[in-house]
Amino acid sequence: MFKSYFRVAFRNLWKNKEFSAINILGLAIGLATCLLIMIYVLDELSYDRFNKQADRIYRVDADIKFGGTRYDVATATAPMAEALKQDLPEVEQAVRFRDYGGFLVRLDARNIKEEKVIYADPTLFNVFSLPLIAGNPATALKQPNTVVVTEKVARKYFNSTDVVGRNLLINDSVNFQITGVLKALPGQSHLQFDFFASLAGSEESRSSNWLSNNFNTYILLKEGADPGKMPARLDQMVDKYIAPQIGSAMNTSMEDFLKTGNYIRYSLTPLTSIHLYSNKGYELSPNSSIQYVYIFSAIAMFILLIACVNFMNLSTARSANRAKEVGIRKVLGSVRTQLIVQFITESMLISFIALIIALGIAWLLMPYFNELAGKEMSIGLLTTPWLMAALAGIAVLVGLLAGSYPAFFLSAFRPVLVLKGTIAAGFRTGMLRNSLVVFQFSISIFLIVGTMVIYNQLSYIRNKQLGFNREQVMIVQNTHTLGGHARSFKQDVLGMNGVDGATMTSYLPTSSLRNDNPLFLKPIPDQESAISMQTWSVDDQYIPVLGMRVIKGRNFSKDFPTDSQAVVINESAARLMGLKDPLNQKIYAFRDDAQSKEMDAYTIVGVVKDFNFNSLREQVTPLALFLRDNRGSMALRIKGNNIPQLIAQMEEKWKLTVPNQPFSYSFMDDDFNALYKSENRMGRISLSFSVLAIFIACLGLFGLAAYAAEQRTREIGIRKVLGATATNIVNLLSKDFLKLVMISILFAFPAGWWVMHRWLQDFAYRITISWQIFGLAALLAVMIALFTVSFQAIRAALANPVKSLRS
Repeated sequence: MFKSYFRVAFRNLWKNKEFSAINILGLAIGLATCLLIMIYVLDELSYDRFNKQADRIYRVDADIKFGGTRYDVATATAPMAEALKQDLPEVEQAVRFRDYGGFLVRLDARNIKEEKVIYADPTLFNVFSLPLIAGNPATALKQPNTVVVTEKVARKYFNSTDVVGRNLLINDSVNFQITGVLKALPGQSHLQFDFFASLAGSEESRSSNWLSNNFNTYILLKEGADPGKMPARLDQMVDKYIAPQIGSAMNTSMEDFLKTGNYIRYSLTPLTSIHLYSNKGYELSPNSSIQYVYIFSAIAMFILLIACVNFMNLSTARSANRAKEVGIRKVLGSVRTQLIVQFITESMLISFIALIIALGIAWLLMPYFNELAGKEMSIGLLTTPWLMAALAGIAVLVGLLAGSYPAFFLSAFRPVLVLKGTIAAGFRTGMLRNSLVVFQFSISIFLIVGTMVIYNQLSYIRNKQLGFNREQVMIVQNTHTLGGHARSFKQDVLGMNGVDGATMTSYLPTSSLRNDNPLFLKPIPDQESAISMQTWSVDDQYIPVLGMRVIKGRNFSKDFPTDSQAVVINESAARLMGLKDPLNQKIYAFRDDAQSKEMDAYTIVGVVKDFNFNSLREQVTPLALFLRDNRGSMALRIKGNNIPQLIAQMEEKWKLTVPNQPFSYSFMDDDFNALYKSENRMGRISLSFSVLAIFIACLGLFGLAAYAAEQRTREIGIRKVLGATATNIVNLLSKDFLKLVMISILFAFPAGWWVMHRWLQDFAYRITISWQIFGLAALLAVMIALFTVSFQAIRAALANPVKSLRS
């Protein structure tokens, strides 16, 4: 019996090649898209789960409001980890990380800049399951100036992985002994580092200061410990350790501190939630968002549904062609169950053929998809037994979903009526079929609207006036390695043709380095006059080179020797201070970055227009610029077309000055664009999936248009004989489909507006969703549908009416 079902199924597929090809291709593309997104979602959800104790590891985060500014950061104080272990019985172990930036490593006669560097406590391997292949995890980071490296680093510097006990010269000054070698860390880890250096030699790590949050701190809870009790425990830590230091530093009680709207709170983030649910300051690596997982999962489901709808539509549309088959089968004794099984078998056959083709498409598209997603995923992930079973289940589900309605619809025909020819379900009588077309195009138009909003927002980000000019700014990195030659190098570069200006500082709007400090309006540390803000060390050329605008007062100047005690603030700082005229006002800061209780006075000499130094997801926060020496990097305002020659000149001068140090540079506009890598990636993926969804929907529309033309062949012939033009025939066949597209627009626009309005709320600076977006989306949808339908309509209109009437 089943052999007969399959034979008939193959015969029908072969007989209707065009419709079979449309069904199989649509389902294959839908399944391939679903497979790719499934791999992406599994990759995102698997972050940090390779750790054996992942379910017990939590990160300690700080949420602080002080001096009118709020800080939501992924860091804690230096003594927090040890205090948690000593005071809380639920805590089994703790480990801290400190990001001091990269360092220079000597290789042969030159230095190489390594960026993937992190300093960690010796307890690193007690908390995290890092794949150590050489060295003792219990002692690897116990001593100062020790480091654990990855296999890649070991081979890079020693051409071997047998390197435990060997030394690396760091920053031309200190030998770090290699005490361990790691396998390459899984891509699904937020700890993407090549060097894990010991914190044992860091004086800061032994600090008892509870008011400075610089350490990414992770705790391992004991088995059976209730994480729900930890917020209250952390509040107790604030009262025990932080409140006394606030009282000492600010001459106030914790109660008064809280009454003014300030607060210090600590919370825990589960390790497995960091990648998708955390977007705080000072993260150890850029994270993704669960929002994108939801969006792409929904897109995968929608595209698969569109493909299933195609199958249902085309199967029911061709019901008239198979009505006599059903009638004859019933007359000859077939029961309805057998007919249902026959049609479900055909559906399953199409589904499994489509699945096989989909695997091939997914394999071919995987490199392109990896490039889009910025990942290194493999189709091999689908070969695990449970996933193979899931794929087979999806094929069965798709077969049942796509084939159920046609099966039950066709098997219900009454043989007497069928054989008399009274059933002929043409296009215009298919209410369900029309509803499914509306559903398909509603999804497609929704995706068009979403993609257009994303691209408009990204365009807005790229073109927004940021308060500084990032174009034609070259940044020379690591100028601190020039030592005493830094100033002479700067003067030499300024003398080169094509350089308009230069400023030397580590603090740039597109860099990650930040420095939060309290300033005061009174010469005593009083919380009522405290203002928390960014404090940056810059030179007198910083503002003009970066194209910033002083709106009150003046910039720093060499003509004013007293500017060493001057400060330039931004508009946000002036507003927060509540000063109508901030010029010549005094503000006070702790000497030596708040490590001393002595205070220095600074005079406000200028106000600079607000410029964005954070992501456009955040408002501009208060900032103060101080005239201090800082040689971290050099920003150059350049001009002309021969940039490569200018760079070569700089590199030559660099090598003459410090031949062992690497010359590295970037451009500020590229650094700015890198801040929005995830949004750009989402835009490209959304565009790709939108095109696929529209293509699949058009396949179905193409098939339905072909069927509609076939059903009305005789009518078209008669109309042409009576004088109808080709244009009349095209309009006749197109108008029904265009009505459905217009109805789809009415459903898609409200949903598209609501979803994208929610997405835009993540940006402090965002576009308004204008009517032009919806107008263009509607125009695109109508044009795409019209083009798809017109192809079949024109073919029908140009057919010879004599042949139509004769047949």
